[in-house]
Amino acid sequence: MSTGGGSVRDVEEAALDWVWAHRDRFALGDDALAADGQVNRTWKPLGELTRVCASVSLCTPPGDPPHTRVSELLDYAWQQTHRGELFPLMQSLEPFATYPLEVYAAFASAGFRHPGYEASAAVVARTRGWRLTEQYPTRRLGVIEAERRCGIPPHGPVPQALGRTWLGGLPEPWTFERATGYALTHVVFHLTEWGRAAQAVPADLADYLLHWLPPWLDTCLDARMWDLSCELLAVAASLPRPPEPAVLEDAWHRVAAAQDASGALPEEGAAQDAAGPDPGPDPYDFTDCYHSTLMAAFAAALTTARPRDVRDAARHPARHAGQGAPG
Repeated sequence: MSTGGGSVRDVEEAALDWVWAHRDRFALGDDALAADGQVNRTWKPLGELTRVCASVSLCTPPGDPPHTRVSELLDYAWQQTHRGELFPLMQSLEPFATYPLEVYAAFASAGFRHPGYEASAAVVARTRGWRLTEQYPTRRLGVIEAERRCGIPPHGPVPQALGRTWLGGLPEPWTFERATGYALTHVVFHLTEWGRAAQAVPADLADYLLHWLPPWLDTCLDARMWDLSCELLAVAASLPRPPEPAVLEDAWHRVAAAQDASGALPEEGAAQDAAGPDPGPDPYDFTDCYHSTLMAAFAAALTTARPRDVRDAARHPARHAGQGAPG
């Protein structure tokens, strides 16, 4: 797909180049296991890096430059966990915290496993304390997915968890806002194994999103909310039927125009808002662009990998009646 100033593939490769050049910023420091450590500054960025790279590796063919790049990044991220040895330590410090399992599940989806941690996590997951941990509905859906990914019996049914989320209730479309936007994107990511299983989106949710995703995406693009816009583009590439090509082409043109020459994409705003007169090689602070840059790579990889026959089936459903669409 062309964006007018390049291709979606160009956005993906530039974003991954930026991530590779800044991989040391995802490294775990001495505070990763500290009692007063800030998880959002240690494990969260590493987990997000792993989740995106795992997804990109699964939707790009071996030997393709993006596949090679994310494979290298996955190896780097796994080394940061001491090849999984930090996960049992984290569990001993915070037995009922769910984020270690969620981060580990991203590694597991890419084939990186630590049997000892999985065995101990399964023991904790059988307790009432684990099952009764209070969480936002979208987070609970994510934990259920993490359990399944790690071979642990899920502590609750997906339909019940889905029904308690904002998206699962098919809310009035005008109630869409930033928080609900991020919630709905993650609901779709959890349901589809981060873009791999489009058929897992229930029909009513798929129809609802097909109708309302384009105006929500347009609103976010107008507001220069690039991070959320890329998450919505990833959702668009994860649906059984994608939005009209013109909608996606316009959106990608605007994302490409907002991407810095370095490959970085700001979470919000335009380059001149953050760069100043002489921004140097890094026009944005790492925390202001790392997630949106990861999301640009993720959404672009899903978009370029979507099988052409699935896109054609969406445009001409009568021609493909009775044919299964791959996820």
